Amino acid sequence: MSEIRIYPDPVLRKMSSPLKIIDSKAKKMIDDMTMIMYSYKGIGLAAPQIGISRQVIVVSSEHGLITLINPEIFESEGENTGEEGCLSLPEVSVNVSRSSNVMVKGVDLAEKEVEFEASGLLARVFQHEIDHLEGRLILDRLSRLKRGLIKSRLKKRSKL
Repeated sequence: MSEIRIYPDPVLRKMSSPLKIIDSKAKKMIDDMTMIMYSYKGIGLAAPQIGISRQVIVVSSEHGLITLINPEIFESEGENTGEEGCLSLPEVSVNVSRSSNVMVKGVDLAEKEVEFEASGLLARVFQHEIDHLEGRLILDRLSRLKRGLIKSRLKKRSKL
């Protein structure tokens, strides 16, 4: 089983490629992602967080596990600010502004195109995980000053 990649691991900054074939190797990766997400008590995980630059996310929702391959947000509205953490940024929790409602589409494990209308926490998680696929972290959604303070705190901690 893979481990969570921690900032500043360069894989977290790479743009992910689409996953074109859902074969046994892809299904194993998704199983690993799901086990890792649950073992770290996360509510979402993107493939880059385990070192694989592919467009795949898993999300734990009130309706169960959602697996989305090549996900994209095709509609969004509203805005709200809420606290977010990230498994790749342990002990960092920041307020992030995001769309309050999103429409997301992608492909499921059965290779069927699926769409989700999400609001609240689920909308936030979809946006957070899709950011990972584009090489973005919650740090990138902060002011330069806040981002600098957190980065220097992370550097000091990594030297301990």
